[in-house]
Amino acid sequence: MGDAGGSRGSGADGSGEGAGHGGLRRGLKNRHIQMIALGGAIGTGLFYGSADAISLAGPSILLAYALGGAVIFLVVRAMGEMSVHTPSSGAFSRYAYDYWSPCAGFVSGWNYWFNYTVVSMAELTVIGTYVRYWLPGMPDWLTAAIVLVSITAVNLVGVRSFGEFEFWFALVKVVAIVGMIVLGAVVIGLAVNSGSSLPDPSFAHLVDRGGFFPNGLSGMSASLVVVMFSFGGVELIGITAGEADDPKRSIPRAVNQVVYRILVFYIGALLIIMAVVPWDRINGKLSPFVQIFDSVGVTAAAHILNAVVVTAALSVYNSGLYSNGRMLHSLAEQGNAPRFLAKLSPRGVPVRGVLVSSAITAAAVVLKIALPDKAFSILLSTALAAGIINWTMIMITQIRFRAKIGAEEASRLTFRLPGGKAASFFALAFLALVVVLMAVSPDYRPSVIAAPVWIVALLVGYAAKRFAARRRRR
Repeated sequence: MGDAGGSRGSGADGSGEGAGHGGLRRGLKNRHIQMIALGGAIGTGLFYGSADAISLAGPSILLAYALGGAVIFLVVRAMGEMSVHTPSSGAFSRYAYDYWSPCAGFVSGWNYWFNYTVVSMAELTVIGTYVRYWLPGMPDWLTAAIVLVSITAVNLVGVRSFGEFEFWFALVKVVAIVGMIVLGAVVIGLAVNSGSSLPDPSFAHLVDRGGFFPNGLSGMSASLVVVMFSFGGVELIGITAGEADDPKRSIPRAVNQVVYRILVFYIGALLIIMAVVPWDRINGKLSPFVQIFDSVGVTAAAHILNAVVVTAALSVYNSGLYSNGRMLHSLAEQGNAPRFLAKLSPRGVPVRGVLVSSAITAAAVVLKIALPDKAFSILLSTALAAGIINWTMIMITQIRFRAKIGAEEASRLTFRLPGGKAASFFALAFLALVVVLMAVSPDYRPSVIAAPVWIVALLVGYAAKRFAARRRRR
């Protein structure tokens, strides 16, 4: 069950890339897929947004990341189950179309495209904050514009070249996080005093500044909103299935390895950060990763880490533009987007989908100029609302997928969601809890109110598409 209306590419583009679904090229190796997924999930949420999460929960943010990570693992395994069974570049949109309804496919695909467009905008708005560490006079909007043009150019290259770019982008930040954890542990072990007003680095800071739950369970619960935004992007594994060399082998490996690595990177990194800089001294003016080394006078490491967080933002934006171009291509092949977006370049790149996504993402530059202090928080809350809709639809689609293929075929699945239907309903209940937490927060309430309006708009869009199709048939 490939993409409807898609044709197999010949692979004769001179790149050596095999045919994928809908004419896309199978040029992504297992190492590319793992790094693309890591690149999408380890970015602004960890390097910048973690400061907000720490201020809400204190040290208990570690428990919040463990809980959120466990639920996201179930979401990604559910998607992995369907991706291994039917590899498709449209991923959950394609599966919602096949196993739920054409309307669900329309809503899922356009919501995911919107979700990652907003995530990409968030990356553009925050990258200027990092660059100003070196160039205080550099306008944020100018930094965003330069990144927009550069990354769009990268995405117009063949998929294998894109995979190499993203592999090295993501590898830089993965190595840097591990290096930061090791160096931070050395700093703690040596109990280096920076000469500032900060206490000596110590793991005791996890409990000596109001305890592990300084703001109570309510503080930890409130932090789940920021935590869940941090995990957005791991579902990108599903998008890569249509261009993976061997999806039945690489997708299971990527799903199983990426999630625990993310947990290690998030929990391990934040553990070190709060041991070096007490949680109530993390001010959010700099990335917490830069602040910990500034605080102990290791300025060289701070410069290196600032370069890493810039790379991280580039990586997430790169992954976002990649997935958005593929999603528009898949939607066009389903008949759920204008047909001109289905056209591929001779190298199998959905150029029009990439360019349209990039052009709309440029709105982030305008938003940064109009609302320089609020742009990131507005985009974060909007992206999280769209992300929760996306994750919820993945879990519902997986339940319907199991029902449609039947118990006999389900028993032969080589890669399955552990816990089956019970795990699906647990994940759905947790996501509902996050929505409640967003609703009681003044900062996130507008996005909760806007989410139903957005869904209704998508349903109206689908109805309009059906009406236009019937008129054409007449």
